[in-house]
Amino acid sequence: MDLMGMMGKLKETQQKMEETKKRLDSVLVDEQSTDGLLKITITANRTIKSITIDDELLEDKEQLEDYMVLVMNKAIEKATKVNEAELDAVAKMDMPMIPGMENMFK
Repeated sequence: MDLMGMMGKLKETQQKMEETKKRLDSVLVDEQSTDGLLKITITANRTIKSITIDDELLEDKEQLEDYMVLVMNKAIEKATKVNEAELDAVAKMDMPMIPGMENMFK
């Protein structure tokens, strides 16, 4: 592949990555506490969309804070996995193989 062809392919891949990032704004990831008292919805780009707190948790500030930290971290972790998997798939599918860079996307 010639240099101009590779540059064109890189630009095309970059555009597909941007399109994928925009699409991930609409991919929702739900997470909740094991007892269902706290629920969080977050996008695959890690923007919080909603938080639902059961009235029972409003009676114990410390418990609510603990729940928030746990559930938010689990939601962020799950969203990050979705985000990375989607972007990796685009990169692996469309990136030209440049000599010496074969191992970058493994």
